[in-house]
Amino acid sequence: MTSADETMHVLVVDDEPSIRRLIEKELGSQRRRITAVGSAEAAMRAFGQEPFDLVLLDMRLPDGNGLELLAQFQDLAPEVQVIILTGYGEVENAVQAMKLGAYDYIGKPYALDRLDMVMEKAFQRTCLQRENRMLRHARSAQVTPNLVGRSSLLENIRFLIRKVAPAQVPVLITGESGTGKNVVARQIHELSDRRDQPLITKNCGTFQKDLLRSELFGYRKGAFTGAHESYEGLLSIAHRGTMFLDEIGELSVEVQSALLRVLENKTFRRLGEKEEKRLDVRFICATNRNLQAAVEAGTFSEAMYHRLNVFNIPMPPLRNRKEDIPSLIEYFLGRLRPGEHMARVTDRALQCLMAYDWPGNIRELQNVLERGLILAENDLITTACLPQELSGQAIAETVDGPFLSLKALERQHILAVLQYVGGSRTRAAEILGIGRKTLYRKLQQLSLP
Repeated sequence: MTSADETMHVLVVDDEPSIRRLIEKELGSQRRRITAVGSAEAAMRAFGQEPFDLVLLDMRLPDGNGLELLAQFQDLAPEVQVIILTGYGEVENAVQAMKLGAYDYIGKPYALDRLDMVMEKAFQRTCLQRENRMLRHARSAQVTPNLVGRSSLLENIRFLIRKVAPAQVPVLITGESGTGKNVVARQIHELSDRRDQPLITKNCGTFQKDLLRSELFGYRKGAFTGAHESYEGLLSIAHRGTMFLDEIGELSVEVQSALLRVLENKTFRRLGEKEEKRLDVRFICATNRNLQAAVEAGTFSEAMYHRLNVFNIPMPPLRNRKEDIPSLIEYFLGRLRPGEHMARVTDRALQCLMAYDWPGNIRELQNVLERGLILAENDLITTACLPQELSGQAIAETVDGPFLSLKALERQHILAVLQYVGGSRTRAAEILGIGRKTLYRKLQQLSLP
């Protein structure tokens, strides 16, 4: 979205009512929202409550100085551009304001067409700086990762994502580590109306305990020892976008309480400030902990749990959807060697991968394949390329007992052949020595994709 498409929210600070009315009438529109105030006190109050994109600031106010107010605006929101409104004989002060960071100045009486042009250019700079900030803070890949596989469990997850993405309600994603909770969060954001705004991701387990609140809520310069510069905070950066808090169960009770107020009131306050700011953020949280048990143990707020658990998406462990393993193998081998000759997994190695229970889930599978590629000869991953806990288990199950049933063995063999031929049913039927119709019938009988 370009600046020409976005709504511009402008704060006009001028003690002359006629000037405020003129700007509101002539320059206000459906795309350009004008908030006009007549004093420094009212300006700071408005600036603390609403997110502005642009400020038109008179140098002389009944209760303050324009230069001092400029410094406070820059401290609170450095990316917001300030245009100085100056009268005759005040040009020197206006030039000083520009040296201190103001975008431009307009002399009285105002030429509305010039003011209109300067406002548009200043807004473009605001949008550019905001976009750069998003790129710095939103640690997102260029391409949204996919949920790989066609199991019924995964199809249900896709259905839930499509349903909840357009809504604005909080989402709680639960499941073991490595099941793809971050992928689900990213897809919800990409399918929502907030897709053009930032997705800010933070793992709560990596928070330094004494910096929890300051990193989330931000702080003003001088708010505490060591606060040499103001910091926006992750919530402010996520404004109009999505905040993904991974491992939410790791937050302290004190921070849970502060976040609960944000969820309920849609406002927050930086450390060192008195005024609360409005916040428009969609929250997505994830955890590998049993939050209900944590509530009973007193380590997680019951009110916070119910506020977050409006829509729950439970992620199944990989051991419950092993039919997706061949698709995941193909996906990861393609990603790990993009543009190179495709490596493949031998039938016996695939049996090992299918027999393993994957306590580390998809993340562990990816790590195993990375290791396998390093050890592979001629782009062929064999059992010798696998960790002993995988190859040893497969040997025990297929040789020393207990033996696999014929149905399970047939299922694994058909999966291995399909993986080898890249999913071609015709080629797989030829290798297996059966007709295509027979292969399709077996695929149905064995619940294979």
